[in-house]
Amino acid sequence: MFENLSEKLEKAFKSLKGQGKISDSNIKEAIKMVKMSLLEADVNYKVVKDFIAHVKEKAMGDEVMLSLTPDQQFIKIVKQELTELMGQTNEKINTVHRPSFLMLVGLQGSGKTTTAAKLSKILKKDGKKVLLVAADVYRPAAIDQLEVLASQVGVDIYTGDRKTPLKIVDEAMKLAVRNNADVVILDTAGRLHIDDGMMKELEEIKKKASPDEILMVIDSMIGQDAVNTAKVFNERLEVTGFVLTKLDGDARGGVALSIRNVTGKPIKFVAVSEKLDGLEPFYPDRMATRILGMGDVLSLIEKVEQTVDEEKAKKLEKKIKKAQFNFEDFLDQLQQIQKLGSLKSILEMLPGANKVKDLSVDEDKLKHIEAIIRSMTKKERNSPKIINYSRKKRIANGSGRPMSEVTKLLDNFEQMKKMMKKMGKMNPRSLKRMGNLPFGF
Repeated sequence: MFENLSEKLEKAFKSLKGQGKISDSNIKEAIKMVKMSLLEADVNYKVVKDFIAHVKEKAMGDEVMLSLTPDQQFIKIVKQELTELMGQTNEKINTVHRPSFLMLVGLQGSGKTTTAAKLSKILKKDGKKVLLVAADVYRPAAIDQLEVLASQVGVDIYTGDRKTPLKIVDEAMKLAVRNNADVVILDTAGRLHIDDGMMKELEEIKKKASPDEILMVIDSMIGQDAVNTAKVFNERLEVTGFVLTKLDGDARGGVALSIRNVTGKPIKFVAVSEKLDGLEPFYPDRMATRILGMGDVLSLIEKVEQTVDEEKAKKLEKKIKKAQFNFEDFLDQLQQIQKLGSLKSILEMLPGANKVKDLSVDEDKLKHIEAIIRSMTKKERNSPKIINYSRKKRIANGSGRPMSEVTKLLDNFEQMKKMMKKMGKMNPRSLKRMGNLPFGF
């Protein structure tokens, strides 16, 4: 999402390299470039004006710290201000009551229904008993969609008469008490635009349910219109926080950088993919480091810890050291990588990702590799050396890939095994001399 902003900010920082001190003369151009970068990213003009004033005030006349050059000092100041702009720390959802009601609001197409399911998955993982409530009776198939998602997550759902939102919410409240639910998530109706009738219905639902949280789901792709809409929702409903969706798309980032300042309410979650596990807590400091091209290693570590099977990882390590790694292990690794999300989203968390001009990753290549491996017999996966010409031909036909790809995969796999065998014999300090593994599939 922040590729263009990151690239332009980096140019601003470069303009300060080689200077001995941040001064009025050398800071002027850098400040101007930062300002233009934020405006082009669709950040609210007033927010940009205040942001620039704070950065300039902190930067002007500051002596370079012993361990920092002027560009590093300026980056440090910009990072602090970006973090401040987005809210300093992650704010968790409030579930003080039992049952606790979470009300999702927003315009049609923002992703409320999918977000309701994603939130229920997170809460279920935390040991909460969740009840989803289908209070959107206007959008065609909204209730059916929520039923399918509830089934996939494995949580209860209440649909009522499928006609009267207030009646559905009232009955769901009673059901939640009877069934000892911990959290009730209300999926309310949206509209293509704000209208008074919609807002009044939401105000009535709020009055009836007295929710602990009113989370507005916002499509980050629509820029400043989203911020203006959020302001109206907040004035009418007093929202407690925001969920930004479609951050994996081509949004310029203005919503994430503007909304806290304009409404005074925090971003609590961001959707990074369409998958049910594609909702993450929002950490302002981590987002700031990503914007500045420093990556988000903490989030990547957390994602890996939640996804990777530790026992499998230990067994795999032993196999690699003994050069016993086979296609069964490789297939398992591919599946674990896919659970982490798209390769592009993973790479974007690494420091320096913004310096790569084309970070696009051909996800289809992984699918092709998986198809080839799945077309092998178990014996072939465990002992790839037995795969002769006729077996290659059968595997190619079974996977729908050309035989040249099958041959290339087998050759590269053998090279990789040899490299892993060498790595297993080396001490950790020697590994950095090894260069890249020959995955070149």
